[in-house]
Amino acid sequence: NRRPDRAVIAYTNLVRQYFKNTCPIVIGGIEASLRRICHYDFWSNSIRRSILFDAKADYLIYGMGESSVLELANALRNKSGINGIRGLCYIANTPPVTCANSMNTPGYLTTYSYLTLPPYEIVKQDKVKFAESFHIFYQNNDPLTAHGLLQQQDSRFLVQNPPAFYPDTQDMDRIATLKFERDIHPYYKQFGKVTALDTIQFSISTHRGCYGECNFCSIAVHEGRTVRWRSEESIVNEIRELTLHPDFRGIISDVGGPTANMYGFECQKKLKHGACQEKRCMFPAICKSLKPDHSKQINLLKKIRQIKGVRKVFVASGIRYDLMFADHKYGHQYLQVVVKDHVSGQLKVAPEHTQPHLLELMGKSDTFEKSYLLEFKKRFDTLSKTEDKRQFLTYYLMAAHPGCTLADMEQLKTFARQKLHITPEQIQIFTPTPSSYSTLMYYTEKCPFTGDRLFVEKDVKAKEEQKKVITQSHAYPNRSKTMVRPKSRDGNIKGCGNRQTDKK
Repeated sequence: NRRPDRAVIAYTNLVRQYFKNTCPIVIGGIEASLRRICHYDFWSNSIRRSILFDAKADYLIYGMGESSVLELANALRNKSGINGIRGLCYIANTPPVTCANSMNTPGYLTTYSYLTLPPYEIVKQDKVKFAESFHIFYQNNDPLTAHGLLQQQDSRFLVQNPPAFYPDTQDMDRIATLKFERDIHPYYKQFGKVTALDTIQFSISTHRGCYGECNFCSIAVHEGRTVRWRSEESIVNEIRELTLHPDFRGIISDVGGPTANMYGFECQKKLKHGACQEKRCMFPAICKSLKPDHSKQINLLKKIRQIKGVRKVFVASGIRYDLMFADHKYGHQYLQVVVKDHVSGQLKVAPEHTQPHLLELMGKSDTFEKSYLLEFKKRFDTLSKTEDKRQFLTYYLMAAHPGCTLADMEQLKTFARQKLHITPEQIQIFTPTPSSYSTLMYYTEKCPFTGDRLFVEKDVKAKEEQKKVITQSHAYPNRSKTMVRPKSRDGNIKGCGNRQTDKK
């Protein structure tokens, strides 16, 4: 209970209290990054201004921030202009029209223009305008295509410069060579062991970004929709250094990223021209331009296994089985390798749900979703039995996502027990986090792509009841029989709809 709610605001105000009119305060990290524009705040059930205003900071760096924070530090030290730095947000009395990029990157324009979002006073009252604002915000997160953004908040303007360019493999290798402590701050050691450190102290980050773009996830807005990865040499060298750590016991707890099996391949069109505006890489199905290839991760895992001092290396980040099935050449071989040598007893997968209309709302591929999952389970169980290993799949499941009813949870329970042969003990209740499409659905109670009305469960007890449908086996006599999915304008019950189809 030592960390305050709204930590960025609380800490920034304390810093400002003791260091008035001295140095500028710069905020960053996941909390600041996801709250950089006007956003829905679950705690207050309201639209809040950019955290830059409420925290009374001078600058906000969003995204991963390595290049932006260095560029800002150099600009402050040299007392040069900072307004052109990519990945930077600041407050201005008057809106800029265009801006020069202070980082002259070869092959890219050195100036960029700004798009204007609806003002705070409008979006906090008008849900349609808030949705419009979020669409513009989301579509301007790729550094190759993004404009800067402006949004009036009181008499001043939030200025968001376009995102920083993604690091390449050499950049990521260079970042990984920095001497991270891999420990908690000495101040907190006096309070005893921090068990959360066990799962991350000897884990390896191989890549960042995610083209899965699940609507309930904010990774695409923070890390980006383009996957970047480190070289095998960099990863192997880091693990060799880990074997010399006094606390290392021979176990690498994880080798992965947001999704383990996105290492080593990307859409070549996206790398040259940026993420597509009108379609996604993996929804409603995996794009033909993506071309999944698990061979690099297979080779990487082999090299790690051969490092002296490493007894076990696990893949704990979770696997997209639809991505694995799309790789007809190496997909099954990858699963064989993981099952044989890299499962710590449980392997994580994230079906989230089984109902097609909910998968559609979540932005997860709904075509053959259930058969994908069952086929993956069949292969995993068969391979585990062949290797004479007692290991299991752990399923991430979700209750109370926008559009989800008790009837949907009953269907999920039936599928889990009859097909997966499990009674899950844990299931996540959807929590609206800033800067995600699912949060937009939660607030507006509409599908943001079609405008169809959605049932959204907002009562805390009713959310718990949805969860208990899965985790408990007894009946619920007080369950409402009338809680069904609402009808759309044409009177048909339906989900969100494929955006490309709807547009056509």
